[in-house]
Amino acid sequence: MIGRIWGKKIGMTQLFVGEKVIPVTAISLSDWFVTGIKTQERDGYVAVQVGCLRDRYAGKEFQSDWLKSLKTHFRLVREIRMTEPDETLQIGQALDFRNYVALGDTVHVSGTTRGRGFQGVMTRHGFGGFPASHGSTMMRRPGSVGFMRSQGRVIKGKRLPGHMGAAAHAVKNLEIVQIETNAPVIFVKGSVPGHAGSFLFITKA
Repeated sequence: MIGRIWGKKIGMTQLFVGEKVIPVTAISLSDWFVTGIKTQERDGYVAVQVGCLRDRYAGKEFQSDWLKSLKTHFRLVREIRMTEPDETLQIGQALDFRNYVALGDTVHVSGTTRGRGFQGVMTRHGFGGFPASHGSTMMRRPGSVGFMRSQGRVIKGKRLPGHMGAAAHAVKNLEIVQIETNAPVIFVKGSVPGHAGSFLFITKA
């Protein structure tokens, strides 16, 4: 049984549940195929290898030639570990990940945050900055970074300007508030990391 699934972030919207408005993230679960199966006897562990088709192949029937060049035909190929083998899975089978989640499930969603490039301390770490009046010329600078006058070195881990974003991040305990029946799309409550079109790894809590 598959306990973890993959999806692509579509974006955020809102749903009306009763008299409440709930902010949700739409996640697409379409175009995933089984590209390999790992067994305990042959590989030493049990897992299923899945791949997400590239946009130009989306909607087409699976072809065995695709397995000879996975990078050409699949945008992402990943393995999902399983505790025991699933005899219903076969190579080339189209996966509908909606069958492995249910309405009301609590899940953890992992992804890669948006890349922000090189940022200063106010954007990167939330520093308040120096006064904007009374003659201060420091403005958005980080301020003093050293200590111990005789040493003159910077403490390891000091919060300074630098590269921001493009890092692995997980958001825990999100509720699945809706599962579409006409399309392979689920809606989870709240926001998740990444930009629209980025891949998300979803694990049941």
